[in-house]
Amino acid sequence: MVESNPKADLLRYLQDARDSLLWKLEGLSEYDIRRPFTPTGTNLLGLVKHAASVELGYLGDVFGRPYFDEESRPSWWYTETDEPNVDMWATEDESREQIADLYRQAWKHSNGTIEALDLDATGYVSWWAEGQREVTLHHAVVRVIGDAQRHAGHADIGRELMDGSVGWLRGKDSLPPGDSAWWEGYRGRLERVAREAGGG
Repeated sequence: MVESNPKADLLRYLQDARDSLLWKLEGLSEYDIRRPFTPTGTNLLGLVKHAASVELGYLGDVFGRPYFDEESRPSWWYTETDEPNVDMWATEDESREQIADLYRQAWKHSNGTIEALDLDATGYVSWWAEGQREVTLHHAVVRVIGDAQRHAGHADIGRELMDGSVGWLRGKDSLPPGDSAWWEGYRGRLERVAREAGGG
């Protein structure tokens, strides 16, 4: 019989998304990891920075385990006066290594919260609406997994648009086998079907 281990299950899916996000930076230039690939500015390094801030917020601050103190808090950490999307891009002074290291430190900090508390432990989300600010650790972890997996998907698409690289993790592309000619034919077929369905 398989035993249930909810914390291990949650950590596994969270770690998969974490690993995928960092892997999408590998082999790219500084320009490519920072350049926006959507009209709203989505960029690979910004996704990693955002994922770190989400973990440190929901799995740190919310449960009384802040990662930053007042002296070490970076300028982009949330305040009432911050510009919109301040955690969604890296400045010229923030290196790939700094942001990747911050993300790895966020993993350790978040994992510590998950290990230390019961899944039904209650935290307080100060940035949620009044009367809705209490949250269980289980809810917070699921929320962080959803956010990380969503942004890993964004990174998948961004990386494929940049250089054709695809896959979920190194050695795990989750795609059917096919060479470039097969994929070109497949994409062409989808285009034809879309045009026909659209009356074109």
